[in-house]
Amino acid sequence: MRIIFTTDTHGHLYPIDYALNGPENTGLFCVAGQIEKDDDTLILDGGDTLQGTPLISYYLSHRDMYDFNPMAEGFNAMGLDYYTLGNHDFNFGYDAILDYVSRMKATLISCNVEDKRGALGIKKSVIHTMKDGTRVGITAAVTGFVNVWEKKENLTELVVTDPVEALRKELDNLRDKCDLKVCIYHGGFEEDLKTGKRLSGTLENQACQICRELDFDIILTGHQHIAIESVDIAGTHGVQPPDKAGIYAEVVAEGSKGAWNITSKLVPVKGVSERAKEIMAAHSFMDQMTEDLEKWLDEPIGQIWEEIPVEQKLDIAMNGSKVADLFNEAQLKFAGTDFSCTSLSNDPLGLHKGTTIRDVLGIYKFSNTMEVKSVTKAVLKQALERCAEYFDYDPETGKVAISNVFLQPKVEHYNYDFFANLWYEFDLTKPVGERVVVLKKLDGTELEEDKEYTLVASNYRATGTGGYECIGNSPTIRTYSEEMPDILIDYIRQNSPVPEPHNSKMAVHY
Repeated sequence: MRIIFTTDTHGHLYPIDYALNGPENTGLFCVAGQIEKDDDTLILDGGDTLQGTPLISYYLSHRDMYDFNPMAEGFNAMGLDYYTLGNHDFNFGYDAILDYVSRMKATLISCNVEDKRGALGIKKSVIHTMKDGTRVGITAAVTGFVNVWEKKENLTELVVTDPVEALRKELDNLRDKCDLKVCIYHGGFEEDLKTGKRLSGTLENQACQICRELDFDIILTGHQHIAIESVDIAGTHGVQPPDKAGIYAEVVAEGSKGAWNITSKLVPVKGVSERAKEIMAAHSFMDQMTEDLEKWLDEPIGQIWEEIPVEQKLDIAMNGSKVADLFNEAQLKFAGTDFSCTSLSNDPLGLHKGTTIRDVLGIYKFSNTMEVKSVTKAVLKQALERCAEYFDYDPETGKVAISNVFLQPKVEHYNYDFFANLWYEFDLTKPVGERVVVLKKLDGTELEEDKEYTLVASNYRATGTGGYECIGNSPTIRTYSEEMPDILIDYIRQNSPVPEPHNSKMAVHY
């Protein structure tokens, strides 16, 4: 039998890069046009569908205008059999999930998401009998860090329990009833798959633990956006395709119960096939939505001081980012705090002088809200020490590179923060944890040791995620419901032409 597995598609339906307004080899319609389903094939998805592109952002804010869900249309065209939820699928509340689920032909599975309302029809597991009689038991779980990241109001009707224990219980129910045991886990591997070194001390990713403690035949992982073609841990075969529906996994199992030979490979989307064109033509009823989307994306919102060229990650980490300065300025004006911190997505991007909604959604891809924390000088220094850990310095060659701490097990440029209204400097010749050598207010005056200052950060960072427990443990003063893309759009509109922000002063010595 064969499994086709996608995960972390993040709103990618059409083969379009909306930020650059050009084509790309991604999207569920292209996957649907490339795969062939037969009686020996199951098609599965690992979640994180409802966030990531302007298409899904537009749909979610205008969904009352349309009688379809675009991502559901893509999965239905693929012939999806079973799927689960990812952490980002919770970002927009219960009704957004219900809208998506109610239009899916596939069955929703999750053993660690409890639905108080009961409208989602979640199955804890299923047993799918193939044409030849092989019984495939499938269960699924999402990372327990949903409870860390998600806004409380989005979880009033949903309860996310411990994924390992929920999987353990469901596996006991499946074990004697099926021939092949499959786990879909929206989480990743917490260890280096070559050395076994543990890469994180948190429980965000627990795939290695699941493999060692539970006896699934196959684990299909996601969340990390890492291409893992094939791995075997304690008798469990694992695979993980990256994000954006540009590559999917194909798993083949041959044999019988207790003697399976399992192999896997990652298959890139090659482009828009003739079949994909036919599928998109059959979805011409969605054309009005895509036309509405394009008009909305190209709506001018104002001008900034100058065009910002595409910013490269290491360069801006060492010398500062104009995009980050703009984000921080918008946050400071919105929240009226002493300091601000922000981060940038993994993709290097710049910003046009004449700014549109497309530009903003292209550079700020998440639906983060803002939170104000009460912080001390010690907290700020600890947070900046985490930022300084981003750099790997080789004293013999004098070269600076990005530390593997931010690249493995998942690429996490978004966990390097840029601070505003502070003057700070790093000395990379010093040990990690002792690299912050200057920390003052922007005007050069000293921070008071015992004074409480206000810091505005995204709700994601305010949880302490990404190594910023010092921020997460600080008292919350207030929270906002407005999402950062809207805050940024409003700031540009109200201040156009936006003057260049001068809210940061940083240096890196080595």
